[in-house]
Amino acid sequence: MGFLKRVEDRPTPSAVYNWRVWVLSFIASFASIMIGYDSAFVGGTIALPSFLKSFGKLSNNTSGNLVSTYQAGAFFGAFLGHPLGHFWGRKKGLFVCSVVFTIGAAIMTAASPSTHLTPIYVGRAIAGIAIGAASNLTPIYISEIAPAPARGQAIGIYEIGWQIGGIVGFFINYGVIQTLPPSVKQWRIPFAVQLIPGGMFMIGTFFLVESPRWLLQRGRVEEAREKLSYIRHLPVDHPYFVEEFNEMHAAIDETRRAAGGDSYFAPFKYLFSRKHLVRRLAFASSLFLFQNGTGINAINYYSPTVFKSIGITGTSTGLLTTGIFGIIKTTGAALFILILVETVGRRRLLMTSSTGGALAMYYIAGYIAIAKPAQHKKSSLDAGGTSALVFFYIWTCFYSFGYNPIPWVYGAESFDNTARPVAQIFNAASNWLYNFVISQATPHMFAKMDYGVYLFFATMMVIGTVYIYLFMPETKGIPIEEMDNLHEKRPQRHAHRMVLEELRTRAAERRGEAVLADQAESRDDASSADEKEANQVKLSTA
Repeated sequence: MGFLKRVEDRPTPSAVYNWRVWVLSFIASFASIMIGYDSAFVGGTIALPSFLKSFGKLSNNTSGNLVSTYQAGAFFGAFLGHPLGHFWGRKKGLFVCSVVFTIGAAIMTAASPSTHLTPIYVGRAIAGIAIGAASNLTPIYISEIAPAPARGQAIGIYEIGWQIGGIVGFFINYGVIQTLPPSVKQWRIPFAVQLIPGGMFMIGTFFLVESPRWLLQRGRVEEAREKLSYIRHLPVDHPYFVEEFNEMHAAIDETRRAAGGDSYFAPFKYLFSRKHLVRRLAFASSLFLFQNGTGINAINYYSPTVFKSIGITGTSTGLLTTGIFGIIKTTGAALFILILVETVGRRRLLMTSSTGGALAMYYIAGYIAIAKPAQHKKSSLDAGGTSALVFFYIWTCFYSFGYNPIPWVYGAESFDNTARPVAQIFNAASNWLYNFVISQATPHMFAKMDYGVYLFFATMMVIGTVYIYLFMPETKGIPIEEMDNLHEKRPQRHAHRMVLEELRTRAAERRGEAVLADQAESRDDASSADEKEANQVKLSTA
């Protein structure tokens, strides 16, 4: 297999990997731009001198509540995403999310010293609800429209959007502190910038194509055929299209029968009545525990506090250092999508991400324990502080191509069409629950644990490496309809190879049967021609 070659379960026409898949995935991923922007800007904005002048010095509890109100809203929004997607479809559901988010962002922007922090709390809760629902719907939508060999890359665009928003969020605070004097305008601009991706997302939803799988579930077969033909850029009579559409239709019919119909609660009953799906859901949602256990959201939301702990002083310097952190994360995410996810795969990337990240975090913990930078403040970083910063960026590299995107990819692709929407509720809710816990706990952890914070994150990554090795099968290149087969194989570390061999054998058998059928048809045609010729000879003789 070439380094950049996708793992395919069957011969796939190049037209399938057309621009439409990528553009639709990118439009849907504007939701993640909004998420990334919030995770990056809010910690720096509430640390701006102008913000503190407007609202007073914030206690650990207040700063934690300001940040976590968004995560609390997102947790409940993840559950609301299911009825939106079930009844209205993925396209209309994402449109509703964009409208609600924009309303929340506008309320935040209206805050002023006279209103105190109330509009910020209210706006963050409303925006969080929209983001929670979108974090449910977007990975589902992308996984349903993407061909299996490119599914990881397509869902990875969701993560790229997250990182693009993060870069803007990290640098917006640096920009306003460098160019504007301390004022209400200085901290209001970062809040107002949220309206830009919100508005772009709202406009973009008009150009989305509804998921063919959702249309099939609603019984709109011809419309589903038309939309899939558009997305795959293939005619409806192309052999690849016919095979994929028939498999998709058959799988949906089968799961519908197993679920007992199309009622709203049927998918819940379907998932929770099957132990193997419950186990899979528990594993998928636990990946978000380990993702947050790396320390990523502690760093995203409280980057000034994190960099201060290794000796970086000054608001401006801390914000610039945070911006570089955002650039490295984005570069790693792009590397994941363009090269790694469909070649190296999900499983190896996660284990590499955990191992390398743990070593970097242990080094930072050791530096803080020995040098105690908080007690020996300096105007600039010494050699030890510089090395700690370097290892922090090394940790960022390892995190960015592993734990950064893969929990979302794995959770979106590991369930069939009936179970996936329900599973995604709990996957998205798990992300926001652990996010909420970290955003509440981080100020207190840094106040009380010192270098123990980094030891905690490093140890979580070590545990995660062992956990993934034992329990996670590789999913790259496996059709959604084969996920049950994949997860039933033992040992799970070899399941991917076994399923691919089965799929290739089946494809070869189908091709062999087609060849035999063509040969039989040719023989029949030849026999008919011979018989016709013989009859003509008889007639002429007569």
